[in-house]
Amino acid sequence: MNQVRLSRVLFIGYVTLVLLFLVLPVLIVIPMSFSDSRFLSFPPPGYSLRWYDAFFSSNGWMSAAQTSLIAAVSTALIATPVGVAAAYGLNVSTHWSVRYLKVLLLLPLIVPIIIVAAGVFLSYAMTGLLHSLPGLIMADVMLALPYVITAGAAGLQGFDNSQEMVARSLGMNRFRAFMAVVLPQIKPSVITGAIFAFIQALDETMVALFIAGGQNQTLTVRMFTALRDEIDPTIAAISTLLTATSFAMVMLVAMARQRATA
Repeated sequence: MNQVRLSRVLFIGYVTLVLLFLVLPVLIVIPMSFSDSRFLSFPPPGYSLRWYDAFFSSNGWMSAAQTSLIAAVSTALIATPVGVAAAYGLNVSTHWSVRYLKVLLLLPLIVPIIIVAAGVFLSYAMTGLLHSLPGLIMADVMLALPYVITAGAAGLQGFDNSQEMVARSLGMNRFRAFMAVVLPQIKPSVITGAIFAFIQALDETMVALFIAGGQNQTLTVRMFTALRDEIDPTIAAISTLLTATSFAMVMLVAMARQRATA
């Protein structure tokens, strides 16, 4: 009994240390974002909102933030229906090629991101899409699709296909049966996929470094450039805002899951 209790204590302690290791950078960055110092320092010598004001009053930062938001929202709006449709097709199809198609659709999660970025850059260089907003959105959609497909597939695995068959036997075509019967029951998974597509596009850096620039420079690319040229505490403020946004999105996913199981 004592060995079981000791093992449980050790396991909880190990998990706690891992969580602290993952959360510690955030716990350091947030206080630094409220520092009144010209340089990044921890703990801050004083507290102020000057770096948040510097972010919101800068045309350059605001332009980059606008580009990132447009790309993230557009990615979620495009990747969600495409990814859900792909997940549904993979779920109902019995053709031998489905397993290979699924691997193909999930390749952006498997291939190293630097290889993906180089491939996208070379493709865009030949098609004239470099430094364009449509090109950025297309790349973000490609990277977001695996998340939407995975979330949609998870929702469809718990769905009773006989309900759709009943709807189709009553005269509905496949599309109407999906919209009326399937979609309402997998809505939490669809919302999850959309939110993760939004977060992925908002935080994406590596591919954007290769293809985004000029007036279509994203927020993360501008942050990377700023860190390379000068360590500006404004970066800490932006990082805090991005972290808060991602946390809020994840909480929406949790709320959607909770409502679905209630």
